[in-house]
Amino acid sequence: MGQCVTKCKNPTSSLGSKSGDKESGGKSHKKGGSAGGVGSHKEDPGTQCSKTTNELSNGTKPLEVTVETPIITAGDTRKDELLDGDGLSVKRIEELFCCYKDEQEDAILEEGMERFCNDLCVDPAEFRVLVLAWKFQAATMCKFTRKEFVEGCKAIQADSLEGICSRFPCMLLEAQGEENFKDLYRFTFQFGLDAEEGQRSLQREIAIALWRLVFTQDTPPILERWLDFLSENPSGIRGISRDTWNMFLNFTQAIGPDLSNYSEDEAWPSLFDTFVEWELERRKKEEEQALTAKEEEGRCTETDCSPTSDRLETEGSRGSQTWGGH
Repeated sequence: MGQCVTKCKNPTSSLGSKSGDKESGGKSHKKGGSAGGVGSHKEDPGTQCSKTTNELSNGTKPLEVTVETPIITAGDTRKDELLDGDGLSVKRIEELFCCYKDEQEDAILEEGMERFCNDLCVDPAEFRVLVLAWKFQAATMCKFTRKEFVEGCKAIQADSLEGICSRFPCMLLEAQGEENFKDLYRFTFQFGLDAEEGQRSLQREIAIALWRLVFTQDTPPILERWLDFLSENPSGIRGISRDTWNMFLNFTQAIGPDLSNYSEDEAWPSLFDTFVEWELERRKKEEEQALTAKEEEGRCTETDCSPTSDRLETEGSRGSQTWGGH
């Protein structure tokens, strides 16, 4: 992926560089008096200072010089750009969020999400966006709250678009771990629910799309057959429950592609029983159709030659009769 660079609507900030230069000048050393002002210096009692007095070689004393030492407190450094423990700029993360947030709601909604993904050079419907939402712990599809965005950027240690882009390979690799993928898989179910409507099960069409998406990196052999079963919907289901969603991952790991080790006596959801029955019946029909087609092909091979030879003999006899007639 090429580098993705975008400019925020706020022209005073640049996402690719730290904002907030150090105060010009700061506090500089000040001399307590001028060359002609010996003894006229008055020391400010509220200022910490240090004095150095030495005897000159001729026995006279030099001018007294007061040096101010600025007092630096822990919370006084770079007030315009707060850094967390990992050196990330919280200000830049906030500015990045504001580039895409909705004008009415303090969140990135569908339109802003589309622009955000476009600037990241990713498709909103691809696996990388799902992984990013997982790292941000987003509660709803097509929406990042301010807290989710800021805490998510901290979690992946990125405070710019370029930083987020550079983290994708690591995030994809992390998602391949067994426990991490299990967490991502379970997150995907919750992510697909409409929280505002209080949904507890996924709509069948959304569940099909999310199953295909979450298994992008490692597709189980049985997945397409399972999705075909749901698309034909012989059992008339309307939604996928959390238990069915979670158990399907166990199903792909425990049951072989030929389904020979599946047992209805085990504690599988009843929908799985229906699926296995449907799939075995489908395979049986396919085998029968293949056998029938093979038999027909064999019969055609046997009969192809004889009609041809008979036809040639008939045509030959007709030819000889014709020539003989002349």
